[in-house]
Amino acid sequence: MSDPYPAPPRLLIVADNASAGFGGEAILPLKYFTLLARRGRDVRLITHERNRPALQAAFPDLEDRVLYSPDTAAHRWLWRIGARFPGAIRDHLFGNLMGLVTGWQQRRMARSLVRTGTVDLVHQPIPVSPAAPSLLFGLGVPVVIGPMNGGMSYPPGYEDFEGRASRLFVALGRPLAGLLNRVIPGKRQARILLVANDRTRQALPVRNRTVVDLVENGVDFSLWPDAGPRPAPTGPLKLVFMGRLVPLKAVDVTLRALARHRQDRPDLPVTLAILGDGPERPALEQLSGALGLSDVVTFHGFLPQADCAAHLAVADALVLASLRECGGAVVLEAMAMGLAVVASDWGGPAGYLTPETGVLVPPVPRADFAARLADAIGALASDRGATWSMGAAGATLVRTTYDWQQKIDVIETIYRQALTP
Repeated sequence: MSDPYPAPPRLLIVADNASAGFGGEAILPLKYFTLLARRGRDVRLITHERNRPALQAAFPDLEDRVLYSPDTAAHRWLWRIGARFPGAIRDHLFGNLMGLVTGWQQRRMARSLVRTGTVDLVHQPIPVSPAAPSLLFGLGVPVVIGPMNGGMSYPPGYEDFEGRASRLFVALGRPLAGLLNRVIPGKRQARILLVANDRTRQALPVRNRTVVDLVENGVDFSLWPDAGPRPAPTGPLKLVFMGRLVPLKAVDVTLRALARHRQDRPDLPVTLAILGDGPERPALEQLSGALGLSDVVTFHGFLPQADCAAHLAVADALVLASLRECGGAVVLEAMAMGLAVVASDWGGPAGYLTPETGVLVPPVPRADFAARLADAIGALASDRGATWSMGAAGATLVRTTYDWQQKIDVIETIYRQALTP
């Protein structure tokens, strides 16, 4: 691969979390850092101390390029207090306050590196929320922020997923985001802001900055390889779910849909492997038993990516009934390995899937969501040839559009644009 720079810049990735184990957005800074390093780029990473064990174990050869901001009494105090509040307040208010403590530490560390002349450009990939303020200003070098992906709410009829206090907090917080981003002007002073979609562009609390579109997620094919030609389908349709077991993933709806399909079409058996863990697991295991699904649903808990890939290699389709999925990297990872996908027609998955690669199921109206999901599962179980064709088409689409190496090509071009006066 040709080098896009006559003299590649010295890069610094800054992120609260950079980990393959935390799920969600934490994988993004890790991918930028490691893939740029594997290209021989002069790149460093600043992240929080909590990431140290996993990074040292997974990337011992890159340890001298990583700096860790310390865990403090302020972090622990905010965590203990925030745990007493509802989800949105805990995550948005106290999560952002902890992020500001970390951000202030990491700003000082970044400025120190810039002063030593070892950094030409700073990239802050997360948080992906467009409203979150950035403390990376006044560094003396260009700053790139993103790709951001947000500005999303639950579908109509699911307002109870956020309590009244949480809804009020979010309603007040979004208008205040503009003021907060004036007080903390990282995004107002950034050279380039990256957004994943127009929804996020509209949600940006700052204007008059250069905004560039860049899809949030990608696929690393060294981790999620093409499983190759699949044998003729035999036995039950094998579904898999990957993700945290939290309410917004609507795994309970998936279980009810599976039970309904089993009742309506006992001649078309379906199994479900649940790869992930979280606070909803005990309730979901109990629901699975109550629905009579214990013989076809298996809870595997949290698994490393390699083990997840092994499950996908023998599955037929991914199911993701999530109700607020801004991105949905698991959809792309499943497609990369040749799986069809059944997903909610809401948020990120709706931007990834086509009729040739999967089935999108509207979550509204809520009362019939499980029934519609059951119909989609039944359609895959009844036409295994079409299911296989969807998987093959998805693998082709992902390789032409969502390759992480292509993303690195693009981000290096963006870095060059940011460094151009």
